[in-house]
Amino acid sequence: MDNTPSLTQRCAAIEMLVLDVDGVLTDGGIVYADNGLELKKFHVRDGSGLKIWQLVGKRAAIITGRTSRVVEIRAAELGIAPVIQGTAEKLPAYKLLLAESNLRPDTVCFIGDDVPDLPLLRHSGLAVAVADACPEVIADAHYVTRAAGGRGAVREVIELILRCQGHWHRVVERYRGQELDDRA
Repeated sequence: MDNTPSLTQRCAAIEMLVLDVDGVLTDGGIVYADNGLELKKFHVRDGSGLKIWQLVGKRAAIITGRTSRVVEIRAAELGIAPVIQGTAEKLPAYKLLLAESNLRPDTVCFIGDDVPDLPLLRHSGLAVAVADACPEVIADAHYVTRAAGGRGAVREVIELILRCQGHWHRVVERYRGQELDDRA
């Protein structure tokens, strides 16, 4: 008998999203302006998905190998904390995050795209590869998104988990039920 949890069972347990940045929240491209300023492009629905994620009481964090001021700005805008940047070896940062958050690995979904993400994928309850991840990451994933990194992949995962947990429908109905105040 196979005791491997199903995708539905894995999704049901998730309380925290841990995200890589380049190739997950962005398409992986990095643009430098003449003055050395680093530019990144983020998908708006990933952002609104993360706001919905928090609305239902879930947490999100970032662990990324690079350091970028724009990541701090985007994370602050979305209320993501902690943001751990500049960590070449991600597993020690992940272990510390779990300890400080008082979470077990099976309650975490990690979304990654490249070889440095493998240790976190292998120690997460729901390991997700974006559609354009490298083959090794795809091979270790429990779920591979239809969307590429920076193209709504994070939103896709949020919807998947929240639908499984019964939250998505309630959130959508909350927005559908909003009324104009006709006293104005």
